[in-house]
Amino acid sequence: MTIAEVGRRITVVRDDVVAAYERIVGLVERTPLIESEVAGIPIWFKCECLQTGSSFKLRGASNRLAQLSLEQRERGVVAFSSGNHARGVAIAARRLGIRATIVMPSDAPAVKVDGTRAEGADILFYDRLTENREAIADRIAQESGATVVPSFDDPMIVAGQGTVGLEILEQMRETPTRIVVPCGGGGLASGIALACPDAEIAVVEPEGWDDMRRSLEGGAIVPVPPGAPPTSCDALQTLRVSPMTFGILRDRGAQAVSVSEAEVAEAVRFAWERHQLRVEPGGAVALAALLAGKLAPKKGTVAVLSGGNVDPALHARIVGESA
Repeated sequence: MTIAEVGRRITVVRDDVVAAYERIVGLVERTPLIESEVAGIPIWFKCECLQTGSSFKLRGASNRLAQLSLEQRERGVVAFSSGNHARGVAIAARRLGIRATIVMPSDAPAVKVDGTRAEGADILFYDRLTENREAIADRIAQESGATVVPSFDDPMIVAGQGTVGLEILEQMRETPTRIVVPCGGGGLASGIALACPDAEIAVVEPEGWDDMRRSLEGGAIVPVPPGAPPTSCDALQTLRVSPMTFGILRDRGAQAVSVSEAEVAEAVRFAWERHQLRVEPGGAVALAALLAGKLAPKKGTVAVLSGGNVDPALHARIVGESA
């Protein structure tokens, strides 16, 4: 790969995304790009909610695990995630015959826990408020020799997630003018930013968890402050973005906005009622920003629907509520 270390900061470039695209052919689905309309303006949805494992996370996980040595594969992998990365790693590990241990928050949605366990991974729960998931994963790695597979702070993960952008370029009849992306740690958004250098990049986070927005506006990484509000967007509850993803998005001049719980719910309903797409709250924030007018829809806009792992009862409650 062309991943290089600049000073002490590992960086990733577009060639790495292209290499990842070639590497994971056959390991991930080429998800649909469908046309929709917001405020009378045609827009496009990149449906990663229809990916194997119901999220884009399989892309980065497959790219990362496919490059492990035989010795590393024998020692297994460990990851930490609220659910989507967990399931992506579990699927990739099962396919490659690798033992996987996943550190998950005790309040992770049951649908994500069950999906991860069904792929054969071992699960270790932790308290999101009082314990450090990275420290737990590091301890497991030190004791077992397993390789830690981060959810976003890894150049091979970023490169793998960026393959979403390469597919968008191939599928659109025209060059996308703007790509709107849900953002937790920023792996998906930064990968797409590398893959699609001619498109504007806009990232969207839930209110109170908008650390990437605050970081980009302030020019330095700002963590989520204590006392962040509850959110249905469990997939986007990242407390601090990484220098890698922040740096890529900052250098690309990415725009960032946040959306409310009510706006997210409206987007979940819109995706279901208009297109029969089951999208989880965190996966619907890009659409939410467009529907709420936080980002004005314009020709050539693509909104990434990044995940569909939502509790059936929660989804039924959301889509059953009046807008």
